[in-house]
Amino acid sequence: MSDFPLLRNPLALTLAAGGLGVALIVQKVASVDIALAARSCGCDAISLDLEHSVIPESAAAQVCVTALYAGVTPLVRVPSLDGHYANRLLDAGALGIIAPHVENAEQARAVVRACKFAPEGERSAAGNWPHVGYRPGSDARALRQAFNAATTVVVMLESPEAVARADEIAAVPGVDILHIGTVDLCDALGRPAEYGHPEVMACHERVIRACQRHGKVAGAGGLAHTPALVRQVVGMGARFVTAGVEWDLMMAGVRQRVSGLREVFDKLDDNQ
Repeated sequence: MSDFPLLRNPLALTLAAGGLGVALIVQKVASVDIALAARSCGCDAISLDLEHSVIPESAAAQVCVTALYAGVTPLVRVPSLDGHYANRLLDAGALGIIAPHVENAEQARAVVRACKFAPEGERSAAGNWPHVGYRPGSDARALRQAFNAATTVVVMLESPEAVARADEIAAVPGVDILHIGTVDLCDALGRPAEYGHPEVMACHERVIRACQRHGKVAGAGGLAHTPALVRQVVGMGARFVTAGVEWDLMMAGVRQRVSGLREVFDKLDDNQ
């Protein structure tokens, strides 16, 4: 991939080295600055969540291109399993797709087909990409091979039925990460927000073991607000985690700052 420097995938490199891959979820901020901020904060990837936000694809594309140049992997969580979403966002600058609500191996194979060029998939070729500065290149085959090698495919397991099929999903060639969406999984189990419940943790362990058997990476989302649970799933073998949603982190930071400022005032008042 030395001929295509923007196809360097920091998240994939971190995971290949046995490290912990960390992604910032973006649901509100459509400015390219968020990609720079994610890089400065030490994230390996930025995850633009188009399932739970109204960020337009055009804005997501601009953030993705900025992320490429900043050195942070641009992932896009598409709003559905319709392959056209994956194709458009990958053409526009994404270097990975997060597919929500994957329930079985057949759906996982469809995601891979949408994300990979032939012979690994059926991705349609736009013919020009921001990843290579829109240069046509002299070796079309090598470029497509480089894209296939650099593109990360993440499938989200968000129901007990999907977790039960983790082994068959992990066996699908081209899938890189099986990522549990813990918030939706808890709801599907009838245990909303009970992130640390033994039944929920058992689901994480099942997916992690399936990934280990098939040489895939296990991911855990929705747990960053509870460090003890992150330690638990990372201890089990999870290697991809989300740091949280940028809006929630902003609110937590402002809340903490405001509380600190009021504490300064209250102590000053007490000393008078």
